[in-house]
Amino acid sequence: MSPAPRRLTWLDVFTGTPMAGNGLAVVHDADGLEEASMQAFARETRLSETTFVQSAPDAATDYINRIWTLAGEMRFAGHPSLGTAVAVAAAAGGGEPARFVQKTRAGRQPVDVEPAGSGDRLWRASMLQEPADFGERVEASPLLAAVGLPPEVAHPALPFQIVSTGTPHVMAPLRTLDALAAIRPDSVALRAVLPPRTVLYLCAVDPDPDAGTARARGVLLDHEGAAFEDPATGSAAGPLLAHLHACTGLEHLVISQGVEMGRPSTLRCALDGDRVRVGGDVVVLAQGTVWL
Repeated sequence: MSPAPRRLTWLDVFTGTPMAGNGLAVVHDADGLEEASMQAFARETRLSETTFVQSAPDAATDYINRIWTLAGEMRFAGHPSLGTAVAVAAAAGGGEPARFVQKTRAGRQPVDVEPAGSGDRLWRASMLQEPADFGERVEASPLLAAVGLPPEVAHPALPFQIVSTGTPHVMAPLRTLDALAAIRPDSVALRAVLPPRTVLYLCAVDPDPDAGTARARGVLLDHEGAAFEDPATGSAAGPLLAHLHACTGLEHLVISQGVEMGRPSTLRCALDGDRVRVGGDVVVLAQGTVWL
């Protein structure tokens, strides 16, 4: 198949400030694009995720969202879902609130977007993630050792556990912000203890459960097995609130992430029935054309 011009939108998600938050490249008009080309372009961007928008398969869906990392295609991810919805809305013009139903490999998810400023640059977006699936509890010590932390920094009342609202993550609550700041991931050690295609979501939760705030860092492995940090992990934010709700009854949560990387992000979460709604600001950084 010969390369064809396709619209491209570049955004920063979970921030209203360009060059902060979590970057995302969205390729529109991706019908017929070979998976090898999707993977190659995802590696070309060097972003944690790149998405490809394809036509809706039925009347219940607005578009298919193909989400790719440097390692391969994902079932679901948070910031690519919000950012892609904003990219679709911005490309349509008009700057009006909208609700889209996207289809990912994890199912269908409704995403709400609305303009947050003049023009089509700043938006707010939120989405209902899938109902939480609580997996097995995980021994804390090996995971902590793999990021350079002693076992005593694990939170005494909140277990390490695999939780998914579309993609599995290891929830790893810590005692203090100092412990969170001291993280030093070891790629070899992480490969030995971290489940495949799983994010280790380390977080320091405010000791006052009514405060509803947390600071987090997301650590995962790339396609070559090297550890890297994610500045904002929307698909882990929902599981974190679900985890805290199960343990403490918390129903709202504001997560600060990416601070240590110099890409501060804010993720806002709230229970909505049996699901978690995750949202934040999104800023359009660039629009153009890519030949794929």
